[in-house]
Amino acid sequence: MIEIVRLYRIENDSSLKAFADVIIGQLHIKGIRVIEGKNGLFAGMPKSKGKDGKWYETVKLLDDELKQELQDRILEAYREEVMNP
Repeated sequence: MIEIVRLYRIENDSSLKAFADVIIGQLHIKGIRVIEGKNGLFAGMPKSKGKDGKWYETVKLLDDELKQELQDRILEAYREEVMNP
């Protein structure tokens, strides 16, 4: 079960639309980004900048089914927030 703990919308013209914090079982993930890409909205995992200047995911879901479920749930929550602020 995926629980959306917090969804914080970003109100500007950038491609970053929101941040989400979720709980999956005993795991709390903070800072998942909702981004407007070339092919529509998607959920991007939290990243941190390495010493080499490149960005690296700090959380990586290895199960494709769970990854898709998480993305669907976050985007659903985002769309509900946009429709009913």
